[in-house]
Amino acid sequence: MIDAFAAALGDIVAGPVERAVLLAGGASKEAWAVDAGGRELLIRRAAGGVIHLATLTLEQEFEVLRAAHEAGVKVPEPIAYLGEVEGREAFVMERIRGETIGRRIVKQPPPGLDLQLAEELAKIHAIPRERLPFLEQGDAVARFYEELDSVGEPHPAIELGLHWVKERLPAHREPVVVHGDWRIGNIAVDEHGLVAVLDWEFAHLSDPIEDLAWPLVRAWRFGADERHLGGIGDVEPYVERYAELTGREVDLDELLVWEVFGNVKWAIGCLTQSRRHLNSQERSIELAVLGRLAAEMEYELLDLIDHAA
Repeated sequence: MIDAFAAALGDIVAGPVERAVLLAGGASKEAWAVDAGGRELLIRRAAGGVIHLATLTLEQEFEVLRAAHEAGVKVPEPIAYLGEVEGREAFVMERIRGETIGRRIVKQPPPGLDLQLAEELAKIHAIPRERLPFLEQGDAVARFYEELDSVGEPHPAIELGLHWVKERLPAHREPVVVHGDWRIGNIAVDEHGLVAVLDWEFAHLSDPIEDLAWPLVRAWRFGADERHLGGIGDVEPYVERYAELTGREVDLDELLVWEVFGNVKWAIGCLTQSRRHLNSQERSIELAVLGRLAAEMEYELLDLIDHAA
């Protein structure tokens, strides 16, 4: 890939491409560590498929990254959209240092990370909507009914979750730009705290509490279930700091509705990902395992609904 990246970078970086290494991880995008012209770069390139139907193109994701950078959000410096590189679109950004693996982060989360999450989220939700006119809002519940139907097999627990959420989701808030996958695992941290926010492919317009509640989903606690906020802290200080910065008051009942919806969404995401393996679009043990994980989210959402009754 060195020659392909050298051709794509062209005059963007002064100097030859010295190294290009495909990094591990990434269910729907490739991440290439590239050294060129004395700079440490990361090229994000499309892989074999997407997790959700409303996934942004990489050109759109690059524009969201630029908007976040302009708004003062801690993100890697966006450098250039590259178009297609060997048949798949890509963009290049600064390569940042920091830990991104969730299970490692929750073992020893840096102090203050919970409040830093709230502070960066407040900045994201302040990005002007008109800056990103291609972002869609739509009916999230209807979209996930459609995605569940695409799986082609019955999942009554997920259908119950969708029905329960549809009856309870509030509709009084003005939609904002949301990250769409706001959680541990999509940020980089070091010993001082949050370094950068990553992976903007699911950005859209929505109720801001969708983002606020997403890291509460059990799957994103990475085994540290006693710390409800992403395995790194308690919910209350995080929510209070967000409310202080944005003026948006949130009660725990509303967070619970969005937490149930989060489990529904990730269950459906796991099932649709597994279809890439089952239909031979992309044979992968990782994708196959994701299909099995959907049962964990089904159990969790039923347990949450039961305790809310």
